[in-house]
Amino acid sequence: MSKLLIATNNPGKLAEFQELLADLGIELVTPAKIGLDLDVVEDGVTYAKNAAKKAIAFAQASNLISLADDSGLEVDALGGEPGLYSARYGALPLNSQNLGGAGGGKLSDGERRKYLLNKLAAFPRPWTARFHATIAIATPDSKLQITHGFCEGEIIPEERGTGGFGYDPIFLLPELGKTMAELSMDEKNRLSHRARAVMKARGILQEMFG
Repeated sequence: MSKLLIATNNPGKLAEFQELLADLGIELVTPAKIGLDLDVVEDGVTYAKNAAKKAIAFAQASNLISLADDSGLEVDALGGEPGLYSARYGALPLNSQNLGGAGGGKLSDGERRKYLLNKLAAFPRPWTARFHATIAIATPDSKLQITHGFCEGEIIPEERGTGGFGYDPIFLLPELGKTMAELSMDEKNRLSHRARAVMKARGILQEMFG
């Protein structure tokens, strides 16, 4: 069976990719599974540049076709923040103090949500927002394909649900009356930004793997 390297060690993302790609007849492997310890600095100015940089680096290091993603939450009241910096939102340099007491390192998911809600408190609701996901698929010789997915919603001030990760508990899908963290896996695999980007990528992978 052909192997596809999923270029992340984030357990939440891995679970979603495994569900979304399970029926393609491709063996999905992780960096940990093949003993690959690679840290790629995400210094691109777009989601696509970050995803492409990761996908190419992992493909070249593993000699396997690799899939990487970059995603973020874009809140309209904050001019699109946190955007590219969603995973690092609220972190301050070493020896600094910030909300949650995590100066010098990444905040936890819960601390980032609290930081975001504190910034939004000065703005009237609804706090419209969207999740944006970009997927890059790279071959070891650096051939690259890119897809995008979006999910529109709004931020709410109270956390709801126990599923998902990141900002999911405060991201409401108004048409369903549920947060992303309240969705079943089947619902999330139809509606999420990552699911929509993966659905576009499936055809690319089928063509690559025959």
